[in-house]
Amino acid sequence: MTTTSNPSTGATSDRTEEESMQCAWKDLQYEELAELQYAAAQAKKGENDDHQLTQLIQKIIQHYQDYTNNRTRRAQIDVSPFFAPVSCTPLVNSVLWIAGCRPSSFLRFAYVLCGMDIDSHLADFLQGKKVGDLGELTSKQMNMIDALQAKTIKQEKILSSKLASLQEDIVDQPIASKIINEMGECGNADEALDEHGRHMAGIMEEADELRMETLKEIVLNILKPIQAVEYLEAAKRMRLCFGKWGEKRDQQHANKLELSVD
Repeated sequence: MTTTSNPSTGATSDRTEEESMQCAWKDLQYEELAELQYAAAQAKKGENDDHQLTQLIQKIIQHYQDYTNNRTRRAQIDVSPFFAPVSCTPLVNSVLWIAGCRPSSFLRFAYVLCGMDIDSHLADFLQGKKVGDLGELTSKQMNMIDALQAKTIKQEKILSSKLASLQEDIVDQPIASKIINEMGECGNADEALDEHGRHMAGIMEEADELRMETLKEIVLNILKPIQAVEYLEAAKRMRLCFGKWGEKRDQQHANKLELSVD
């Protein structure tokens, strides 16, 4: 007697593993935020030196690298969930760029934090907390950030163009031919969609590499250790706040829907 595997069971298992990975990653963000807050406070008291701060920064970067590597591995199995993660709110998904943050937004955030963005002030934006050292970037640091931003935006445009081409290909051959069937049914497009998925996974991997390279350049080569700690702390606050804002808006929208039905 032969047994057949159920494809839906495998898909469910994959999604469960992905959700578990995302939950673990979110928990880690809270842990790292607490570590960064403590390290910054200790540094301002003179109880943490640059070496200790650098060790913390490198540990956090390694965690991000491990997470990225895991994403790459998972995307080889099924890339689609990374472009609209069920673990994220619609608000968060609406601002994603190739399954993550735009690398240039890392630079934009640095401008905001050092007070160069006239429309935003971190003290008002992130729970009234004043950022000290990030407001004291040198002209050399600012020039480095400017150069990195220009380079990053150029690379983003290349990847965006690749993604656009892939999205256009979805209605081209050989996938388009699968909708033509004498019986009026959908043809088998698994092989073509698998190929498309592999290309999408490749673009996501390139985007993740650009994100990693940009972040490393900011926190390891441009900012001083205490500045990098404050930058990472603020970035994690931003990420976690977006999640909470998304959940709040989802609940508000659900309440409005219930009222409109009643």
